[in-house]
Amino acid sequence: MQTMRIFHNLHFIVCANFFFLVHTTPVGKTLQKSLPAEKKASLNRDGRKILHRIKRGWMWNQFFLLEEYTGSDTQYVGKLHTDHDKGEGNLKYILSGDGAGSVFVIDENTGDIQASKRLDREEKSMYVLRAMAIDRKTGKQVEPESEFVIKIHDINDNEPKFTKDVYYASVPEMSEIGTSVIQVTALDDDDPSYGNSAKIVYSIIQGQPYFSIDPESGIIKTALPDMSRENREHYQVVIQAKDMGGQMGGLSGTTTVNITLTDVNDNPPRFPQSIYQFSSTESVAIGNAIGRIKANDEDMGKNAEIHYKIIDGDEECHFDITTDQETQDGIITVKKLLDFESRRLHNFEVEASNINVEPRFLHLGPFKDTATVKVLLQDADEAPIFSKLFYVIEVDEDTKEGSIVGQVTAQDPDSSKNPVRYSIDRNTDMENIFDIYSGNGSIFLEKPLDREAIPWHNITVIATEANNTRLRRLVQVYFKIMDINDHAPEFAKHYETFVCENAKQAQLIQTVSAIDNDEPPRGHRFYFEMVPDLSINPNFTVLDNKDNTASIFTKRNGYNRHKISTYVFPIIIFDNDYPVQSSTETLTIRVCACDSKGNMQSCNLEASFFPAGLSTGALIAILLCIIILLTLVILFTALKRQRKKEPLIISKDDVRDNVVTYNDEGGGEEDTQAFDISTLRNPEARDENKLRRDIIPDTVFQIRKAVPLWEHIDVQDFIHKKLKENDADTTAPPYDSLATYAYEGNDSIAETLSSLESPAIDENLNDDNYVYLSEWGPQFKKLADMYGGQESD
Repeated sequence: MQTMRIFHNLHFIVCANFFFLVHTTPVGKTLQKSLPAEKKASLNRDGRKILHRIKRGWMWNQFFLLEEYTGSDTQYVGKLHTDHDKGEGNLKYILSGDGAGSVFVIDENTGDIQASKRLDREEKSMYVLRAMAIDRKTGKQVEPESEFVIKIHDINDNEPKFTKDVYYASVPEMSEIGTSVIQVTALDDDDPSYGNSAKIVYSIIQGQPYFSIDPESGIIKTALPDMSRENREHYQVVIQAKDMGGQMGGLSGTTTVNITLTDVNDNPPRFPQSIYQFSSTESVAIGNAIGRIKANDEDMGKNAEIHYKIIDGDEECHFDITTDQETQDGIITVKKLLDFESRRLHNFEVEASNINVEPRFLHLGPFKDTATVKVLLQDADEAPIFSKLFYVIEVDEDTKEGSIVGQVTAQDPDSSKNPVRYSIDRNTDMENIFDIYSGNGSIFLEKPLDREAIPWHNITVIATEANNTRLRRLVQVYFKIMDINDHAPEFAKHYETFVCENAKQAQLIQTVSAIDNDEPPRGHRFYFEMVPDLSINPNFTVLDNKDNTASIFTKRNGYNRHKISTYVFPIIIFDNDYPVQSSTETLTIRVCACDSKGNMQSCNLEASFFPAGLSTGALIAILLCIIILLTLVILFTALKRQRKKEPLIISKDDVRDNVVTYNDEGGGEEDTQAFDISTLRNPEARDENKLRRDIIPDTVFQIRKAVPLWEHIDVQDFIHKKLKENDADTTAPPYDSLATYAYEGNDSIAETLSSLESPAIDENLNDDNYVYLSEWGPQFKKLADMYGGQESD
């Protein structure tokens, strides 16, 4: 049976034969609830069940320990013991878990647990450990492993701390008592569930009697009525938070709350003076300011926004007043031209009122005020004034040159009434389309107009006094060019029209529409007809849809593109304006092969020459094969032409690489591809600008013009002349190159070089062996036979 004895602050808990010595508060009820007794049933002699209580030799519990222990020795926690321990030293107690061995140590012989370090509950409030009792001889546990908890009891070692060092808040001025301003919050790291260490009470150290604070919630409220921002705007309140419920010995912390009174509209605007006087010349332009007035308002922001208006004395609306949004001044401007001759003094009344008014302050008086404004005019020499601010004149686009199209008028506003002269600002009429009579302002046309090119013309007319050209005034004149029906309608776009060979009669093949550059006032209305001379058309017909479109239909069954591949179908289009304009548009209709659904397949005649059963894919494959074959032939020919031939005679004295020859003998009279010897007989033909074959053309050098030659010049003289030109030519080959201009002439005594016509062969040649020519290939076999063969019988 569990028993518990309390001696001051030391609690001994006995459970069966296992003891815990704990520094804690009574936990008897917890132990009784958490440690149910184990019972075992047995039979007596009568066969009845008898319940026996079995002793538990090992149990768990929790220890309690105060934080911040300041003693010099270790702090005793408790004792572990099992009824198997007879005091003979046969058992060893082992501790494991949180802080075992470092924070908590155990005497393995006695089971005493002690804390070796100073503990802080705010760092760690609970430690979970496990205990074992082991037989020293056998090394086995005599009891199952038990888990227990050591909880750290809190002490008041942390002062309250506010969440902010400085708070900022605002409350409207003139607020009622008890109006909430802001809530401040302080936190205490101590355990709120243990004692009063974390119980905080708020109080005001500085800020009374204007504000108060709820001691539990920390809500700051107003404490005085009708606090005026105009008298004092900023308040600094110091709040204290104290733990232990505010009792003596509790720890405390403070914070500062800066409170600002926000403005409300509790002050009406007031003019500092009742009369304002200004002077201005009569020539002041419309929109210019002549003075400023201001009503003072002690409020700020939107509560000080003022609206000004003229309420009396300006029936002709010569003036206007607006508010400067930055300064809240009333700006008086000219709304209508002033005239010194008709009125020299203007006197009117202005009202200033608040835009935003709060009804709860209306008892303080009307939130508006009035003042009188006087404007004294001064006489000035003014520029002429036009009768209108601008002119809009409509002109027909077919108006003839020289016709008057409009008039502007201006007059001198002064009493002298000086005559006015008119002119056009040519920067606004660069093409000189208009001109003006300087005496009366009549505008006439200088060039024809075209509404479709320019529908509006804007010019500026200048009016000046005849005796003072510096005084001038401008006016804008806008000419709207009125449309005349001078354009014929035409197709809206280019139509790609086709008809199927298998088309049926009355089949729709195209819908056409029209456009017109003109703009009739009632809108466009187009009519479509066939050309009267071709109205009897056996192939196609047109139907006006009466919606500015027309439909083209076939008139017969079937078309043959092999006979006629394209039809030309003219259509007349009329408009409905006066005078009526018309045009003849031609529709080109191609005949195409189509499938059974009317989808176009081909419109080319070449397609009909291919076999009917050949598909499009097969035709493409055939064309690709032909292209590949042609490409191979071209490549083979090019490679063959690039093949280099070896020379007949290989000699170290061979200088043909540096010899440029121009005396190609050719292959005889029938060889038309050889060099044309007639060029030598006609020297003028040599003067043509021809590129030389022995050098690469260079665009850096200028082309050298040929020297003119006479018709009957001697050819030998021509060759010598060419030699001299070649020697002096900077673009000629290097000095070690040989350019030959040998000329054999008509009466040369040299015999032919061909061995075919030689009467005899030099015996010395027979000594040479030309058998190697046969090794060069079949191309040189005949040459080897001529020079290396034996003399025939």
